Amino acid sequence: MVLNLLIGTVIISLTVLVHTFGLIAITRAMGYLVARFRMHGRRSRIVAMISVVMGLFAVMTTEVWLWAGLYRLLDIFVDFETALYFSTITFSTVGYGDVVPAHGWRILAALEGVNGFLLIGWSTAYLIAAGTRVGPFKAGEHF
Repeated sequence: MVLNLLIGTVIISLTVLVHTFGLIAITRAMGYLVARFRMHGRRSRIVAMISVVMGLFAVMTTEVWLWAGLYRLLDIFVDFETALYFSTITFSTVGYGDVVPAHGWRILAALEGVNGFLLIGWSTAYLIAAGTRVGPFKAGEHF
């Protein structure tokens, strides 16, 4: 169990770093795209929101792949496809249960679920903030 917690702490720290720098990159990309195309009004808001959503998917995909790579490195699953599938359903907290890790790695998998839950929540908060600042839900226009 201690090994699960230690490895989980390291990988969670890495995903938080990926998320932090990913959100910074998304913010910069959104600003660049809007300024580059010199769009105003609705079109710039659409470009801004598409860049945010696609950026969030890219960041979370990277995080899921980090977990899958760890599972493969630890030889928890026989191939990368299974590790990636398990990581995706665990990170998203869907948890179908058709693929499960060996008994000794259950705590590590549970940590991924908590990690995914928190990072998806963080992404949702970021998306709402972007939508109210520059996106289609700009304060005072709809509510």
